[in-house]
Amino acid sequence: MLLFQHMFTAKMASNLKLPQLKIAWLPLKSSCVREHISIVVQLAFLVLLLLQFVRKSVSLICRNRTEVRDQGVEKYMAGVNFNISFRITIVCSTLLFGTHLIMLMIMLNGGEILCDSKVLAFSSEVTQVVLWASTLLTIYKIPNNKYAKFPWILRAWWSCSFSLYIICTALDAYSRFTNHSQFKVGDYADFVCLLPSTLLFGISIRGKTGLVYALTNDTTEPLINGKTDTPLEYKRESLYGKATLFQLVTFSWLNPLFAVGIKKPLDQNEIPDVDIKDSAAFLSHDFDERLKQVKQKDGSVNPSMYKAIFLFIRKKAAINALLAVISAVSSYVGPYLIDDFVNFLNEKNKRSLKTGYLLALAFLGGKMVETITQKHWVFGARQLGLRVRAALISQIYRKGLRLSCQSRQSHTSGEIINYMSVDIQRITDLIWYLNIIWMLPIQISLAIYILHTTIGLGSLAALAATFIVMSCNIPITRFQKRYQSKIMTAKDDRMKATSEVLRNMKTLKLQAWDSKYLNKLESLRKIECDWLWKSLRLSATSGFIFWAGPTFISVVTFAACMLMGIQLTAGRVLSALATFRMLQEPIFSLPDLLSNIAQGKVSADRIASYLQKDEIQQDSVEYVSKDKTDFGVEIDNGKFSWNPESSSPTLDGIQLKVNKGLKVAICGTVGSGKSSLLSCMLGEMQKLAGTVKISGTKAYVPQSPWILTGNIRDNILFGNQYDNHKYEKTVKACALLKDFELFPCGDLTEIGERGINMSGGQKQRIQIARAVYQDADIYLLDDPFSAVDAHTGTQLFEECLMGMLKDKTVLYVTHQVEFLPAADLILVMQNGKIGQAGRFDELLQQNIGFEVIVGAHNEALDSILTVEKSSRTSQDLVLDAESSTDNTSNAELIHSQHDSEHDLSLDITKKEGKLIQEEEREKGSIGKEVYWYYLTAVKGGAFIPIIILAQSSFQVLQVASNYWMACTSPTTSDAEPVVEMKFIFLVYTLLAVGSAFCVLLRAMLVATTGLKTAQKLFSNMLHSIFRAPMVFFDSTPTGRILNRASTDQSVLDLELAGRLGTCAITIIQIIGTIAVMSQAAWQVFVIFIPVTAICIWYQQYYIPTARELARLSEIQRAPILQHFAESLSGTATIHAFDQEDRFTNANLSLIDNHSRPWFHNASAMEWLSIRLNLLANFVFAFSLIVLVSLPEGTINPSIAGLAVTYGINLNVFQASIMWHICNLENKMISVERIIQYSNLKSEAPLVVEEYRPPNNWPEVGTICFNNLQIRYAEHLPSVLKNITCTFPGRKKIGVVGRTGSGKSTLIQAIFRIVEPREGSIIIDDVDICKIGLHDLRSRLSIIPQDPTLFEGIVRGNLDTLFQYSDKEVWEALDKCQLGDLVRAKEKKLDSPGQDGLTVVENGENWSVGQRQLFCLGRTLLKKSSILVLDEATASVDSATDGVIQKIISQEFKDRTVVTIAHRIHTVIDSDLVLVLSDGRIAEYDSPKRLLEREDSFFSKLIKEYSMRSQNFNTTQQK
Repeated sequence: MLLFQHMFTAKMASNLKLPQLKIAWLPLKSSCVREHISIVVQLAFLVLLLLQFVRKSVSLICRNRTEVRDQGVEKYMAGVNFNISFRITIVCSTLLFGTHLIMLMIMLNGGEILCDSKVLAFSSEVTQVVLWASTLLTIYKIPNNKYAKFPWILRAWWSCSFSLYIICTALDAYSRFTNHSQFKVGDYADFVCLLPSTLLFGISIRGKTGLVYALTNDTTEPLINGKTDTPLEYKRESLYGKATLFQLVTFSWLNPLFAVGIKKPLDQNEIPDVDIKDSAAFLSHDFDERLKQVKQKDGSVNPSMYKAIFLFIRKKAAINALLAVISAVSSYVGPYLIDDFVNFLNEKNKRSLKTGYLLALAFLGGKMVETITQKHWVFGARQLGLRVRAALISQIYRKGLRLSCQSRQSHTSGEIINYMSVDIQRITDLIWYLNIIWMLPIQISLAIYILHTTIGLGSLAALAATFIVMSCNIPITRFQKRYQSKIMTAKDDRMKATSEVLRNMKTLKLQAWDSKYLNKLESLRKIECDWLWKSLRLSATSGFIFWAGPTFISVVTFAACMLMGIQLTAGRVLSALATFRMLQEPIFSLPDLLSNIAQGKVSADRIASYLQKDEIQQDSVEYVSKDKTDFGVEIDNGKFSWNPESSSPTLDGIQLKVNKGLKVAICGTVGSGKSSLLSCMLGEMQKLAGTVKISGTKAYVPQSPWILTGNIRDNILFGNQYDNHKYEKTVKACALLKDFELFPCGDLTEIGERGINMSGGQKQRIQIARAVYQDADIYLLDDPFSAVDAHTGTQLFEECLMGMLKDKTVLYVTHQVEFLPAADLILVMQNGKIGQAGRFDELLQQNIGFEVIVGAHNEALDSILTVEKSSRTSQDLVLDAESSTDNTSNAELIHSQHDSEHDLSLDITKKEGKLIQEEEREKGSIGKEVYWYYLTAVKGGAFIPIIILAQSSFQVLQVASNYWMACTSPTTSDAEPVVEMKFIFLVYTLLAVGSAFCVLLRAMLVATTGLKTAQKLFSNMLHSIFRAPMVFFDSTPTGRILNRASTDQSVLDLELAGRLGTCAITIIQIIGTIAVMSQAAWQVFVIFIPVTAICIWYQQYYIPTARELARLSEIQRAPILQHFAESLSGTATIHAFDQEDRFTNANLSLIDNHSRPWFHNASAMEWLSIRLNLLANFVFAFSLIVLVSLPEGTINPSIAGLAVTYGINLNVFQASIMWHICNLENKMISVERIIQYSNLKSEAPLVVEEYRPPNNWPEVGTICFNNLQIRYAEHLPSVLKNITCTFPGRKKIGVVGRTGSGKSTLIQAIFRIVEPREGSIIIDDVDICKIGLHDLRSRLSIIPQDPTLFEGIVRGNLDTLFQYSDKEVWEALDKCQLGDLVRAKEKKLDSPGQDGLTVVENGENWSVGQRQLFCLGRTLLKKSSILVLDEATASVDSATDGVIQKIISQEFKDRTVVTIAHRIHTVIDSDLVLVLSDGRIAEYDSPKRLLEREDSFFSKLIKEYSMRSQNFNTTQQK
C-alpha cells in the first residue's frame, strides 16, 4: 500500500498540482524497488517449481518399480487439435522469454542498469529467463499429459507475473515523471511484456487448455474430465459454451449466427442452444436445491423465496457487481482529468507534448475499461435474469400441477398467466437493476471527490443538492409502488376476464352476449388505464427530475462557490459540468431503481404467495403392492371435501372395497357425488378422515374430455411407446377406425386446442383409447358414454369395457341405466354418501331409491317400444332382420368426414394434417407503415412535432448555458472574468431553468400520447378479435391472443413511448455533441464520418439477425402459456397417469425454446454495443490528439475543454443512438403483432339497420332450408349438401345421425356461426343472412353440448344482461331443479357465499349436470320462439333427464324445439325427425311413418336401442 501511495501522490503533485489536498509527497527511498519485489516473487516460484519437480520425480520412480508404463495413448494418438487459447499461451510465453533474454544480453554487453545493485538486477533478469523457459517446457509437455486445465502453478505464475508487470510499468512511469527523464530500453521492455502477460492472465482465469485429441478410431476426445458441457440430446451446440476468452470479451462467438442471419431470416432450429448452465433443466434443479437449503436452514415448511433467489444468483451477481463497480470507477476518469487537460492547453508552451498525449491515453484507457466492463456486467445481468426467469417459470408450472382444488379456484388461469408473463419479466428487470445499488454510492462518492479536488468546499453544496434531488424520488417511489400494485391487480382482472371470454367465445356468440362482454373488458381496461396514467404521470415527473437534476445541482454548486469566494476558472467549471453530467446517471438510476424495486417486490410477493398455496395431499392415497392385497380399491370410513373449511364435507362415511377384476358402476342424481367419488380415489380431494388404498396402476377418463394440442396418435399414446398390435386393437375397441379412415391424415391428423375441431363423441373416444392403451390395473371412467350415440355406446361397452378391460378393475360413472345390469357391483350415490350398493337385481328388491332411476329409464323405454310396436306388425320381424341389416346399417351410416361440432377436420387437408399452424410472423424489416401507424394513431401525430421541438429546445439551452459558462469564466485563477460573475451566474440560471421546463413539457406529452396510443391499439385489437368468426378461434390457440393482450400490450403501455422518446433524445444529443466538438476541432469530422459509416454498416449487419431473434422470442413465449393452460385443465388426468415428470420436462423444453432466441438477442445487443462504443472511443481519442497537436493559440482552451466535456459521452451517445434504434425496432414488433390481430377478417354486421326484423320476430318459428350448402373454406368440399326442408312453427323436430354426420353444423348454420355458401335459411319469412347477427342470435335460444358457466354470481349466469326480476329468476331456478341448491348458499343469487364466489372459473364448483341445468334456466328466462337443444341432457341422469323433458314440453309447448340427441327417447315423441348422413338429408318425416318403413335409417337406430332395451329388461326380470 505504501508503494501505491508513493506512486499516486507523487504523480498528483507533479502533474495535477492540487495544493488543497495538503498531502506530504513521499519520495522513493531506493531505485531498486522493482528488483526487490521481483526477486522475492520469482525466487518463491523457483522454490515451488523445484518442489514440484522433486515430487514428480519421486512419483515417477515409484511407479516404474511397480508397473510398466502404459503406452496406449502414444500408440493410438493420431494428433492434437490446438485451439486459439493454447496457441496464444505458446506465442506469449515465447515473446516474454525472448524479451527477457534480450534484456539479459543487453545487460551483459554493458547496457544501462537502473538499479544501483548490478547483482540484484542480473539476478532478477536471470530468474525471469529461467522461469519463462520452464513455462515453455511445461506448456510443451501439456499435450502429452492430456491436461484438461493448465497446471495450477503455471496459472499462479501467470497471475503473479501480470501483477509484477503492472507494478513495474507503474514504477517506470512514476520514476520518469518525477525525475523528468527520458524512457529507457528497460521501460519499453516492460511495456512490451505487459500485453502478453495480460493475455496469459486472462487464460489463467479461464484455466482450460481447450485441447481436443483426434484418435485413430476417427473420434475426438475433448479434455473435460469425462464430462460434457451440453447434454447428449442437444443437436445444436452452444456457441457461448465453447467460446474462447477473446471471443467472450468481444462477443465474437456470435459471428457464426450473424453470418446465417444476414443471408436469410433465421428459423428457430438455426439458433444455437444455450449453455448447459443456462438450460431450464439445470436451473430448475439448482433452484430446487436452494429451496431445500433454505428449508433446512430455517426449518420452515414454506421457505423464503427471497433467500432462495439470493442463494441462486449470488455467485454470478458478485461477478456482475465487480464489473459494474469497475465500470463506475473508470467512467469518472474523464471528469477527473478535464481540469488537467485544460491546464495543459493553457500552458502548452511550458509543457511537453508527451504529457498531452499521455493525458489522451489516460482518457482512452478509462473509456476502454469502462466500455468492456459495462457491456459485460449488462450482459451478465441479462443472463442472470434469464436464469431467474427459467427457474421461476418451472416452479410456477410445477406448482400449478400440484395445486389443491381450493387453491386453484383462488388463482385463476388468467392470473397465473400474468405471473408467468408480466410478473416474472418485472423480476427479471429488477435483477438487472440490482447492480445500481452498489454503483450508486461509488458514483456519487467519486463525483463529490472530483468536485472537491476542483472546487473545494463547493462540493458540499453539490452533495447536499444531490441528496435533495434524490430525496424527491422517495415519495414518488412510495406512490409508484402503490400504483404498480393497483396496475397488476387491474391487469389480473382484465386477463382473467379475457381468458374466460376466449375459452367461451362460441357460447358468447350463440347467446349474443359478445357486446356485453366486450363492454366488460373495456371497462376493466379503463380501470387499468386510470392507474397506468397515474403511474406514467409519476414517471414523467421522475424524468423531469432526471434531466433537470444536473442543472439544479450545478446552479446550487456555482452559487455556493460564489458565496464562499471560490474562484471559478474555465477548467474547474468544465470539470464540474462534466461531473454533473456524470451525476445524471445515478440520479436517473435512483427513481428507476426504486420503481423497479417497487414493481419487483409486488411481483415477487405475488409469486411467493402463489408458490406457498396449499397443494393436493401427497399422502391421501396409500399405494399397496399388488401381491399384498386382493382389493384393487379400498376406502375405509372415508371423509372428503373440495373445501376443507366448509362445514359439510362433499363425501362422508365412504366404505368401499373393490376386488380386483370387478366392474363397478356408479350412478345417482345430478350433484350426488359420483365424480367426487372417483376424484377421492385419485387423491384430488382433501381427505379429512379415513384411508384410501389403491393396488396397481390407474387410468382415468374425465367427464369433460381433455384433449392435448397435437395429433391423435400422440393423445392416445400419451407418452408411451408405440406398439402397433396393441394400438390397432385399442383403436378398434374404441370405434375410432372409421374416423381415422375419413380424417385427411388418419391418426396423425392434428387436433386443435381443447380438441376444438373434433366432435364431442370423437374427443370422448380418443380419451377412452388413451386410458385403454395404458394397460393399467384400475380404470376410473367418469360418464364415458354420454357424448356418443346409442350404437357407438353399445360398441364401446361391449368391445372396450367388457372386452379389452374384462380382466381389469373398472369403476365407471354412468347415467345410462342400460349399462348397469352388466356391473358386478352398483353404487348409488345420494347426497355425498353411498346410499345403496349391490348387484342390479338386489338393488331393485331393496326398493329405497334405485327404482326411481330405473323407473325413469323404463318410462323412456316404454315410450320408444310403444311407438315401435304400433308401427310394426311384429317385433320378431325386426329381430329376424337384424343379421341381414346390421352390416348395411353400419355401411350406410358411416361416420361423415365432417365432424359434428365444428366440422374443421377437412380444413387441414391442404395443411399436411395441421389445423393449428405455426404462428404467423412477419419477416424482414419492420415496415414503415407500422411506425407511421403508431406515430399517427392519436390526433394524426400532432403531438410529435411539439415533443421534438421541446427536446431540441432543451438541448440548445443546455449547450448554450454550458457554452456561456465556458466562454465567460476566466481561464486561470489570476485572470479577470469578462463580465461580473453574478451576471454570468444569472444568465446561466435562466438558461438552465428554461431547459428544465422544456423537459417537463416533453415528458408529460410523451406519457400522455404513449398511453392514448396504447389504448387505441388495444381497443382496435379487442374489437377485431370479438368480431372475428369462430374459425379464427378454432385455429388460433388462446395463448397467442393472451400473449398479445398481456406481454405485447404491456410493452405498449409502459415501454414503447419512452423508447421512442429516448431514441429522438439521443439523436438530438449526438447532434449537439458533434456541433460542440466541431467548434473546437473541425478535424474530428475526418474520422467521425468514416466511423459513422462503419457504425451504420454494423447496424445494418446486426438488425436482420436481431429482429428475427426478437420475433422468435415473442413467438416462443406463447407455447409456454398455452402448454401451461392445457396442463392446468388436465391436472387430474396427468396425476392419474403419473405423467407429471413428462409434462414438467415438456415445459422445460419450451422454456429453452424461448431462452434460445432471447439469450442470443440479448447477447447480440451487447455485440453491437461494444463495437459501436469502441469506435466512438476511437473518435474521442482522435479528437483529443488533434486538440493536443494543434499549435498554441489556434483554439480557445475553454472551448476545447467544453468539447472534451461533451466528447466524454460521445461513445455513450453514438452507441446509444444505434442501440436505441435497434432496441426500438425490437419493441416495435409488439405493435406489429397487435396490428396483425387488429385487422382480422370480420363476421357479418351485428345490426343491419335497413333489415331490422320486427320486435315480435320470430313469432311462429318456422324454419325453411332452401338448397343449403356449407363449406368452411373455398378449397374444401361442402359439409352440408343441398339441404332443403322446412321445420314447421311450434313443432318439435328431432335431428339424429351418427357421430359426425353434420348435425351440429346445421345448428351452427341457423345461428350463422358458419355462413351458407349457397342457398338460404328463412325464419318466419325473414332471410337470416340479410339481418344483423345480434338481431338473429338474441331472438333464438340454445342449450349447447358443452355447458358453460362464467365466474361470478348465479344471477349473472342466468340473466347476463340483468333484464329479469328476482321472481322470474327464482322461478327459472325452481323449474330447472336448482332452486333449493341456490337457496342453500349463504347469500343466494347476488353475493359471494361461504365457498367463495358462487360460481368460480369454468363453473368448477358445480357438476357438469348442474351446469347443464343452468343452461336450461337461461332458456326458460329468455322464452324464445325457437329453442335448440344440442345434446342438452347428455350429462344428467335418466330421472333428471325425464324431468327436463317434461319441463321443456310444458314451457315450450307452443314453440319450435329443435333437438339433437343420442338418447333416442328424447326425439321419439317429436313431431318430425330429420336423419342426416354424410351432410345430406337421409330421411325427414314423423317418427311413426319412419318406423313403418323397415329399411329406414331411423328404424335401424330404434332397433339398436330396442335391442339394448330387451337385454336390459331381460336382466331386470331375472
